[in-house]
Amino acid sequence: MQKVVAVLGGGIGGLSACHHLSKSPNVSKIVLLERSGRCGGWLSSIRRDDGAVFEQGPRGVRPAGAVGRNTLNMVSELGLESEILPVTKDHVASKNRFLYVKGQLHKMPSGPGGVVRTIPPFSRPIIQSVLKEILIRKGTEEDESVHAFVSRRLGSELANIAIDSLCRGVFAGDSRQLSVRSCFPLLYEAERSRGSIVLGMLMGSGGGPKVVPSDLAKRASTESWTQWSLKRGMQAFPEALEDTLKRRERVELHHHAKVKSLNMNSGGWEIKLDDGVSLKADHVISTLPASELASVLPPAAQPLLEELRAIALVTVAVVNLEYEGFILPVTGFGHLVPSSEDPGLLGVVYDSVPFPQHNRSGGLTTRLTVMMGGAWFEQTFGHPDSVTKQTLLDRATQAVTSHLGVNSQPVWSYVGLLKNCIPQYHLGHWKRLGSSHMRRSSGGRTVHQRSPVAPIVCHNADFLTPERSI
Repeated sequence: MQKVVAVLGGGIGGLSACHHLSKSPNVSKIVLLERSGRCGGWLSSIRRDDGAVFEQGPRGVRPAGAVGRNTLNMVSELGLESEILPVTKDHVASKNRFLYVKGQLHKMPSGPGGVVRTIPPFSRPIIQSVLKEILIRKGTEEDESVHAFVSRRLGSELANIAIDSLCRGVFAGDSRQLSVRSCFPLLYEAERSRGSIVLGMLMGSGGGPKVVPSDLAKRASTESWTQWSLKRGMQAFPEALEDTLKRRERVELHHHAKVKSLNMNSGGWEIKLDDGVSLKADHVISTLPASELASVLPPAAQPLLEELRAIALVTVAVVNLEYEGFILPVTGFGHLVPSSEDPGLLGVVYDSVPFPQHNRSGGLTTRLTVMMGGAWFEQTFGHPDSVTKQTLLDRATQAVTSHLGVNSQPVWSYVGLLKNCIPQYHLGHWKRLGSSHMRRSSGGRTVHQRSPVAPIVCHNADFLTPERSI
C-alpha cells in the first residue's frame, strides 16, 4: 500500500528527503511544509550584480565518505556537474590552514616535515604525541568530552590549541562540553576497535555505509578534491532540488506553512498549520530543529519532548567583508582562533583563495568571512536579540586589522546573525538519541519510529551546516 509522507522543513535535509522519497514506488504523495518564504535553510548565497558571491552559510562541501559521495551523486542527478568549482588537494587553500595564537598566525603542521619538526605554536613535534598515543591504554568511559579524549591520548597541548580550535570551527562549540562519541565517532570507534586512534585510522575501525559513486564522485576521488562549491554559490544546490521537485507530480511544496501541532489518530498523523489548514499523512519526516519539533508534538510524547528540549543550540554571527586589492599577508583557506585567545572570535575564512571565481568581475578584490559567537555568543555580545549589526561589524573588522594587519576599511560588508543554527552534541548525547529511539519505538503509537502504521523520523542534514565552513 502506497503511503503519504509529510516532510517538515524545507532546508537541505527536507529537500533531499523529498528527492529520495520521490523515487520510491511505495510513496504516493510527498508534502513538504516550509515555514518561511524560501527553501534552502542555512544555505544562503548573496549574489551581486557585478558577479560577486558571498556565503552566509556553508561555502563548500567535503566530498569524502558516504555523505560526500551521496551529495555528489545528488549533484549529478540534478544536472549541476558543470556548475562545480572543485578545490584539489594540491591547492594552496587545502595545504595552508592557520591558527591565531598569542597574537600571531601559525601555519598548521602538514606533510612529513611538519610532523617531525617542532613548529610553533606547538612546543614539540607532533610525531612524539602520535607515537606515544599508540602505547596509551584504551579508555573505559562510555563517553568523554572531545577535550578530555584528546588530552588523554595525544596530550593537553594539542587538545588546548588544535582540537579546541577545530571544535570551534566545525561546531562553533566548546571541546570541553562536546561529546567525542557523537562529534567524532571515527576517533571513538578507532580507540574501541584498535585501542588507538592511529592504529584505528591506519587499519580501519569498521565499515560504514556503502555508497555507489556516480561519475562525478569518482572524479572527485581521482582528482583528490578536498571540497567543492558551485558557480552561483551553495544556494544553487537547494534551488535545483526545489525546481526538480516542483516538476514531480507526487510532490507538493508549500511555503509559509508553519506547523502548529502534530497529532495521532486511527487514520495516521494529523498536521495542523498556523493558518488553520489541516493535513493528513501516514508518515512524518521532521527536519526541524529539536526544540521546534518538541513544540509541535502531542503531550503524550512527553518523555521525547524532554530529550529534544535538552539539545542545546548556538548562534553564530557571519560577517562577509570585501576589500580592494589582495590584502592577505598569507594565502590559505583561513585561520581558526582557540578559545584561550579570543572566546568570541571563532575564525576567519579567506574566501577569495579557494574560490576566486566568486570575486567580482573587474578589479582585484579580497573576500573574507569572519565567524563569531557560537557557544561564547552571549558572554561576548549579550543576547542575540539585543546585539546590533554595527557592533558585530566593528568586531569583525577589528579582528581583520589585528589578525591580518589590514589597515584599510572594507568597501562592502554584510552582517548575518544565524540564531540557533548549530545543535551541540554535548557529553552523553548518544544516550539521549538512544533513549529517544526507545521511546519512539516502544511508547505506543504517538511517536513510533518503527510502527508500520505511522512512524515519525527525525532527520538532520548536518553535513551542510554553517559550522562546516572552516
